[in-house]
Amino acid sequence: MAKVTFYEKPGCGGNARQKALLIASGHDIEVRNLLQQPWSAATLRPFFGDKPVADWFNASSPRVKSGEVKPAESSAEAALALMVADPLLIRRPLMQVGERREAGFDQAAVDAWIGLRPTDVAVTDRCLKEGDAAHAAACRAAAEP
Repeated sequence: MAKVTFYEKPGCGGNARQKALLIASGHDIEVRNLLQQPWSAATLRPFFGDKPVADWFNASSPRVKSGEVKPAESSAEAALALMVADPLLIRRPLMQVGERREAGFDQAAVDAWIGLRPTDVAVTDRCLKEGDAAHAAACRAAAEP
């Protein structure tokens, strides 16, 4: 069993499924609001490891989907500045166990890292209702202070 610090966007269905799988797998979860965390480039950068900068971004973010933010064209410094200013751009969840930090939820990678029980349907970090305009509007509204 691992103690997982889990940074989520409250109300996100994908994050709810990820947390449920972690709990069902016997892990202790400390949930934190990703949107209210006082991020800096220094505190955020370790979650991305050696992943390409484009993979640091939440592909479901309205600013990414609209083309306003172009992850493939961002430098590490520019990406971190954007994410500190707008945490909705951060690929989630962010997870920490001990000193290790990870961004996103790749079920096989999380299983290899801390262990997960098998599931019939893959648990990922993709938006559950991608393409649903009403859901996207509700997600944006939930993110507003």
